[in-house]
Amino acid sequence: MNEHQIEPGLLKVFRLFAIVMWGLIALGFCAQLSEPDPDPLTMLAMLQTSLLALVLVWSNLQVWLGRHYLTVAMLLASMGPVLAQGLSVAIRTEQGYTPTEAVGESGNLLLWLLVPLLLVSSQYGMRTMLAFSIGTPLVEALLVMPWVINDDAVVEYVINDWIIRILLFVIVGYVVVRLTTAQRAQRVILAEKNAQLTHYAATLEQLAVTRERNRMARELHDTLAHTLSAVSVQLQALEILMDSDPPQAAETLHHLQDMARSGTQEARRVLHALRASPLEDLGLILAVERLARSAADRAGWHLTLNLPDSLVELRPDIEQHLYRIAEEALNNVVRHANAKNVLVALYQD
Repeated sequence: MNEHQIEPGLLKVFRLFAIVMWGLIALGFCAQLSEPDPDPLTMLAMLQTSLLALVLVWSNLQVWLGRHYLTVAMLLASMGPVLAQGLSVAIRTEQGYTPTEAVGESGNLLLWLLVPLLLVSSQYGMRTMLAFSIGTPLVEALLVMPWVINDDAVVEYVINDWIIRILLFVIVGYVVVRLTTAQRAQRVILAEKNAQLTHYAATLEQLAVTRERNRMARELHDTLAHTLSAVSVQLQALEILMDSDPPQAAETLHHLQDMARSGTQEARRVLHALRASPLEDLGLILAVERLARSAADRAGWHLTLNLPDSLVELRPDIEQHLYRIAEEALNNVVRHANAKNVLVALYQD
């Protein structure tokens, strides 16, 4: 797991938490401004949440701190409340509060640390979660215990509170870590599957391009190459006939012109097929109709079409195969059948 890669949505939740906590504490802070003896915990909490909100909202700070940005924010969110609690106990004790009054309500600290626990567990994993769950009570113990050590009842209370908090944090953190780990594993699997699909799609595309190139190469060989070969032979004959039989040479020249025009038409047809697929533009029925009419115009047939108005939707590969079958059949008729009447029909059972 890459701990420097921030979990999706974590910063957004973190910032929302900091702003909400700052707003709630700001209300208490404003209410105590008029009191002669304001609560030190509220003052310290206001300072801590203000710093946390500033760190999370200040976008340039993330650029400056780089990969340490989230670590700094997490430390401020987790250790800030603990330090505020410890300092407030010290200040209250110095002001004459009893140990029980100085410690106050421990549940407030639990609420402060719950969201940071969830964020730490989802971002850093099991070991960091355990360090958070055990470390925050230990730091609080180092700060609070010297001020309440003489009151056995308070000592027992805070120790029980720390034990309960550790157990609760470990249980909640464990569940979050397991869920986050499973979610992260699913994202990795999805990324791998997407990469495989992308590679597969690229392979299929390359295969389709290769097949199309081979098909066009066969068409060029069967049409244009055949025409050029025939023209070459006729030119050799023309060279001989020009001196011995001028009328026959003229007839051969006219025949060569017809062959050149036919070769030009075939080349244009092949190039047009390379530019765009008629299936994509017209659909199977209209593409076959245009193919048949084009062949009829080239060969001078009397064409009869028996095509349906519509077809049940077919897979693209099936339509492609049907179109190529029709194209090959019409080309064979043009080259070899010497036909006068041609029927092109398309049926679907």
